[in-house]
Amino acid sequence: MENITINVVNTIGDVYGVEADDGQKVFELISKAFGDRKKVTLSFQNIEMLTTAFLNTAVGQLYKDFSELEIREQLKVSDISNSGKVALKRVVDTAKLYYKDPEAMQRSINEILGH
Repeated sequence: MENITINVVNTIGDVYGVEADDGQKVFELISKAFGDRKKVTLSFQNIEMLTTAFLNTAVGQLYKDFSELEIREQLKVSDISNSGKVALKRVVDTAKLYYKDPEAMQRSINEILGH
């Protein structure tokens, strides 16, 4: 299986991974590579800031289209800061729960918000 590297800075043209729109660009590249049966190394080299909005869009929504096993086998992350790792783990854990049962997650959010 061919391995490609997606450099986040080159993809979004910025050292700040904060916008969901930028995360969508990364997601589309990863998703296309997975569809082409390629392994992806997602490089966060030179990224100075990451937000959960960016990570949710870039990585979290992969769990909608691909199984946890596929993602684990085909996606590697490199050059990510410790705070980035913590944020990414939180995003992945939430995405796994959400895409397993989106209605339950929405009910939980509504309860928290008091709706």
